[in-house]
Order: sequence, then structure tokens, then C-alpha cells
Amino acid sequence: MSDFPKHITVYEEGPREAFQSEPVVIQTADKIRLIEALSRTGVRHIQCTSFVDPRRVPGMADAAEVMAGLTRVEAVEYSALWMNTRGLQQALNVPYLKVDGKVRIYPSQTFLRQNMGRTPADHRAKNVEMIELCKELGVPVTQASVASAFGCNFQGDIELGDVLRLVAETFELFQEHGLRLEELSLADTMAWATPDAVTRYLGALRDAYPDLNLRLHLHDTRGMGLANAYAGLQMGVIKFDSSVGGLGGCPFANHKSAAGNICTEDFVHMCHELGINTGIDLEALIDAARFAAEIVGHPLSGRVTAAGTLSEVRRRKSAKAAGSW
Repeated sequence: MSDFPKHITVYEEGPREAFQSEPVVIQTADKIRLIEALSRTGVRHIQCTSFVDPRRVPGMADAAEVMAGLTRVEAVEYSALWMNTRGLQQALNVPYLKVDGKVRIYPSQTFLRQNMGRTPADHRAKNVEMIELCKELGVPVTQASVASAFGCNFQGDIELGDVLRLVAETFELFQEHGLRLEELSLADTMAWATPDAVTRYLGALRDAYPDLNLRLHLHDTRGMGLANAYAGLQMGVIKFDSSVGGLGGCPFANHKSAAGNICTEDFVHMCHELGINTGIDLEALIDAARFAAEIVGHPLSGRVTAAGTLSEVRRRKSAKAAGSW
């Protein structure tokens, strides 16, 4: 137990994950209501939408309308995904949105070609272009993320050595442009991670870069999400992406059963049972998960919403015992 952090930060990605991947049309008003419901749970970071080509991701066609209609909670940091110059400019048009530059690393060349239509050389050039544009516009660039860090449905296993090599090249890229890489996210985009792999990859990165903040973006397609998150907690990770109700799934993952990020309410429940503070009201989060299921029109994968929290069970047992006297 002493190995676990005392406090962790949850980055809620359910709105963006759901809006990009659900086959049904979600009304703009319902998207806004879900974000506002999540804003009242104690979650401090919400990724709301994506400024991407609506021809490729039709669910994001109303991204600007969603952000314009949102009633904000001051304590919450709102963000959006963007992948190119046009998306960045759209994000910057939202005055309250937190906009950062992020260098994206693809150890799977096949996935890079499928997802971005680029060769490694093309992608490096685009990263340089993105960095220069961000510097010109005053947008901070302090983060990098590794897509399909543990394995890829297109290419197969991803070797730890390849990830370490690309991270080293990314540090050099940052240094060449007078920047400091402060945070690295490992994304299990296609759910190839295992607890052993998470431990090995994080351990190697900690050894190589002891001052680097590490973050996990875990998908649950193969039912390993919470086990992998547990391994991350044991390794001292304090930043996790998650998705209310387990919404979402990468639409470009080449897997018909691709699932979303780890379910926020299940992960928060586990953390609370481990004595780890999240700052989140779990009951309010469960209410938001129920609303999310309502707007997408099908049951979600969250277990705690269906079964109830252990705290709830304990309260019922305590009340029953008190009544027996």
C-alpha cells in the first residue's frame, strides 16, 4: 500500500471519446449537458471535443457549437483535441480553452500511415511544423505522447527499445527548438498492454528520465484496463486518462470491438478503496455515467454504476444492523 500515490489526477475524456465514435447522432444540447454534468463531479480536467475533419469524424462536426454553448465551472480545465493547423486555429478561437502543443510519437509505422497518412520522415517534419507554429502563436509545447505504445493491431508487438529510441529522439527535437519536454503519455491505443509491460515500460522510462512526468492513456478492449492502471499506480503514476462509462474507442484501431479508455467511475472507485484521493464525488460521477448511457442509447461498460459502490453497500449494511437493535 505504501507504494501507491496519495493523490492522483483524472483527465476525463468521455465526451470527446463518445462524440467521435458512437454510431448514433448525439444532439449538441446533450453533449453540452454531459460536459456540464461532469463539471460538477469534482473532475478538474475534461477533454470536450475534437477540432478535426468532420468528413473523417462526423461526430465532431458541431465542435465549435458545443464549446460556445457550454456553461463552465471555473475550477475545471477544458481542452480539445486538434491534429493540424486548422484544428489549432479553431481551438484558439475558444477563449477559455486550454490549448497546448503536443508532439505525437508513432512507434508503429503502419498505424502512422493508416491514421495520419504519413511516413516517419513526413511525420517528423509535421511535428517540426507544429512546434514552430505553436512558438509563433505563443502556445506552450511541453508534452509528448506515444500512440500504440505497447502494441498495434496493424503491426504487432511494439518493442520497448523502439519506444525508448523515439523518446530519445523527441528529447533531441525539443532541445533543438529550445523547449523542455515535461510530460510523456503512454497510450495503449489498441489495448495490447499487460501489467507486466506497463511496469517494464514505466520502469525503463523512469530510469532514463527520472524528472519526466509520466501519464497513462489505457484502453479496455481486452479487459486489462484496470489491471494496467493498478500497475501504473504501483509505479507511482499520478496522471490517468479515463472515460465516463468507458465510452469511446479509437475509430482507426482496426478492431470491431475497440473499447474506450478505462471507465472513470470504476477507476475512481478502485482508487478510493485503495485510499488514493481523486477529489471526485463518485456518486455525482455515477449520475453522469447514467446520463451518458441515456444519450448514447445503450448500456455502458461501467461496473460500479450497475452494481453500486462498496461504500453504498457498507451504508446499507450499517443501517440494517442499526435497525436490528
